[in-house]
Amino acid sequence: MVHVLVVDDDTRLVEMLRRTLAYEGFTVSVAQSGDEALRVVTERRPDLVVLDWLLPGLDGLAVVQRLRAAGDGTPILMLTAKDAVEDRVLGLDSGADDYLVKPFAPAELLARIRALLRRVEPASDEKPLVFADLMLDPVTRETRRGERTFRLSPREFDLLYYFMRHPRRVLTRRQILLAVWGHDFDGYDSVLDVYIGYLRQKLEAGGEPRLIQTVRGVGYVLREP
Repeated sequence: MVHVLVVDDDTRLVEMLRRTLAYEGFTVSVAQSGDEALRVVTERRPDLVVLDWLLPGLDGLAVVQRLRAAGDGTPILMLTAKDAVEDRVLGLDSGADDYLVKPFAPAELLARIRALLRRVEPASDEKPLVFADLMLDPVTRETRRGERTFRLSPREFDLLYYFMRHPRRVLTRRQILLAVWGHDFDGYDSVLDVYIGYLRQKLEAGGEPRLIQTVRGVGYVLREP
């Protein structure tokens, strides 16, 4: 069964989420603080985390940043009452994979959870993708540049996967946002630039030449230098 960790200090909301997710067949763990969330992730290895932004002590942003810094790629759906554009961008920039504003409908929460889980469960017979000296395996989620392996967060993996499915093709910003995030972010697509930066850092960490090229005024393209 899929294991979901719910992190929130609102006991009524946590109970509602626990019952909703259990009814849908998920195994549910609960944490009420950021420190407890990190401990549960380490000990029980959930398949997905539903994480509130405003937590006592270590807040949700800090939890995401610590997990990503440790190389943990567990999908994270962030919950928050903050609905300003800059807050959404900050939440996604921190390493969260999706963002849901409170109050929300349980049906939307479930749909977003299913969408995130689909992204980390590729077809078992899908072959590794290779471009130049770059390799990505959708089944094992291994990524390698030459002899150097590196780890990607779920969103970074989805982004690189999309590029490698369309090598040498100029992709518009809207095409990428719709394919990888599922929507165009209503004009605040600077999150795409942030994730392109993350990918470039990891792809070029060994001094390798740049493969993800900027096409000014249009978008990006995966091609040889």
